[in-house]
Amino acid sequence: MDRSGSHVAETAFKSLARHVQDTEAYTIIEDTLKMICKVIVVNPLDLICNCYGSHVLRSLLCLCKGVPLDSPEFHGAKRSKVLAERLNLKVSHLDGNDSQHLQQGFPSLLKFLVSGMMNCTKEDMKTLQVDQYSSLVLQTALKLLAGNDQELLHIIPVLLGCNKENLAEGKFDMIVAGETVESMKEPAFSHLMEVILEVAPESLYNDMLTKLLKNSLFELSSHPCGNFVVQALISHARTKDQMELIWEELGLKFADLFGMGRSGVIASLIAACQRLQTHEYKCCEALATAVGSKNETSKFIVPRILFLESYFSYEDKSSWSWPGGAKMHVMGSLILQAIFKFQSEWIQPYILSITSMDAEHVLEAAQDARGARVIEAFLASDASTKQKRRLVVKLRGHFGELAINLSGSFTVERCFNAGNLSLREAIASELLAVRTELSKTKQGPHLLRTLDIDRYATKPDQWRSKQASKQSAYNEFFVAFGYSESKSTKRNKLLYNASMDTSEHEELNIKKDIDGSLISTSVVDDTSSEKKGRKKRKRDVASEDAVGSNKAIEKAVKNFLSSSTPDKKRHNASKQRLKI
Repeated sequence: MDRSGSHVAETAFKSLARHVQDTEAYTIIEDTLKMICKVIVVNPLDLICNCYGSHVLRSLLCLCKGVPLDSPEFHGAKRSKVLAERLNLKVSHLDGNDSQHLQQGFPSLLKFLVSGMMNCTKEDMKTLQVDQYSSLVLQTALKLLAGNDQELLHIIPVLLGCNKENLAEGKFDMIVAGETVESMKEPAFSHLMEVILEVAPESLYNDMLTKLLKNSLFELSSHPCGNFVVQALISHARTKDQMELIWEELGLKFADLFGMGRSGVIASLIAACQRLQTHEYKCCEALATAVGSKNETSKFIVPRILFLESYFSYEDKSSWSWPGGAKMHVMGSLILQAIFKFQSEWIQPYILSITSMDAEHVLEAAQDARGARVIEAFLASDASTKQKRRLVVKLRGHFGELAINLSGSFTVERCFNAGNLSLREAIASELLAVRTELSKTKQGPHLLRTLDIDRYATKPDQWRSKQASKQSAYNEFFVAFGYSESKSTKRNKLLYNASMDTSEHEELNIKKDIDGSLISTSVVDDTSSEKKGRKKRKRDVASEDAVGSNKAIEKAVKNFLSSSTPDKKRHNASKQRLKI
């Protein structure tokens, strides 16, 4: 617990960690750690609540588990990482994916140390709940025990302040429940409660929702600290029934939550509805209602969500207008990105709104990293091609300046993929004009190569033919397998199953296969056509593009069939179409 001595203790643990894999040293290290743990559990309270001691204790817990002592995941993950997990943008680090980084640990010592600390500090739990340093120790212990349901079923009720009877029955006393909910408004306990909800076994999570937190969700959501507990609760809901209980309390409170600056609760609610495939249409409808009235047109929805803070802090909301030059809202951007992953029939007001934006507003959004992500999400959505191109044409004349910006380059690529041949050529010509400057940027060479700008500069006719062949290959593949028609259905079934949209990755892989085959074909064409006359070269270009298109489809089909299991009739029908 000494400022300098704590560094000595941590260095000693790091030294031991380097020798854990040594079979001969393992027993000696285990005996040494056992003596240390026995000393700690006699009177752990002072150590847990000490600024330096709590850090040493967290390192000891990590050593017993077999994880790196300086692992940020177990010493307190960054808020941005937590947010990414809650919005389905990143797989939780507690889902077992870090098992490859585990070293040989001391599981019996970890259990002994944690249970010993809990037993000795049970009477002081109210103090530990609100203490900054003890909260960090308890968070680390819970994260290290994630997946060990038997231990968690004993530890979590103690942390919540239950007595022995409640501990045995797994129930919550109403008085205790009220005090516990009130403590969740304290910064330290709100952080601890977030981890409790993350690691709790399903049965215990359900008890906490129905007996501890029920009828308190809006109250907690309104609080600066308590709202993070609600976000964690929503993000770790397991069933549609649980989401139904949560929706009953918060589903009609979107406008109130926005007004209080609690957009994170709404973002978590939308992400959970996507993940569990429930209340999707209600989410879209409630969000649209929160940022407008029934008498207004839907054209204002997207701008108001992009500038959430500006809109809801404006006194006369009916006269609010686009605040030129202002930064767009982070959570508003994330909410819109999530909304554009819903089926197109549910998000028509949002599609109408973004396609109705003025050209200068679309450009300003594309120049802002947060707004650019929204545009990209729309271009990757299930909206019709016509609707997407209606937005893309508003950026005409600005693709060059956007490409030079790192975030804007992704938007340019999305626009290129969404455009028809004339739009693609317009984008290519604008990038050609800034090719020298663009090639010096980090993202420039990739973008120039992906859009094949060098070919466009030297052989524009061949570039046009190749773009037409690519589009033809995509269309033929989608017709053969019906992929485009079932895209939204597949997306909803697989939505964020592994932190990202699986169906979108499938489509990208198909496009890469087709593009790769077409590129390899064009290399053969380039070397052979230089040796032939101009007329014959033109015939060869057309012929090679056609052959390349067929080969590309065949390669994509093989990869698609090897990674999926369509029924026999569909498989045979697709093969027959390819033969034709």
